[in-house]
Amino acid sequence: MAKLTKEQRIEMYGRYKSGESIRKLSLAYKINRSNVDYLMKLLNYHGIEILDNHSKTYYDPKWKKQIIEAVVIDGNSVYQTAGYVIVEKRKGRPSTMKKPPKKYENMTDAEKIKYLENKNLYLELEIDYLKKLDAVIQKRNPQPPKK
Repeated sequence: MAKLTKEQRIEMYGRYKSGESIRKLSLAYKINRSNVDYLMKLLNYHGIEILDNHSKTYYDPKWKKQIIEAVVIDGNSVYQTAGYVIVEKRKGRPSTMKKPPKKYENMTDAEKIKYLENKNLYLELEIDYLKKLDAVIQKRNPQPPKK
């Protein structure tokens, strides 16, 4: 892929927005169609401001070696490796377990007060909820009159 200047990318995006196809743009700029498509998706999502990024990214030499080995030794294609590097997805579900609470004995006085206030508030809300739930149940199922 040839390096495009910021102006060329903005011009390409303008042509794309005016209705020119990705195929025509790839032929005009001599760029792979998938790269043009990816650039247009990025610009649609993030806007032209994404082109203002001037920061240079530092890549660790060990990491570079690992990527090169993935292509050369493992036989992965460049596109597979690039997709793997860019989109790092965590596998599996996110953990739903919370950190175990501190033992009450090990808390400082301020932490104990905060803990007890939170617990008190929770219990008050729970009582209010149960009262409202009981009222709804009583409305739905009125008791027959006593004989």
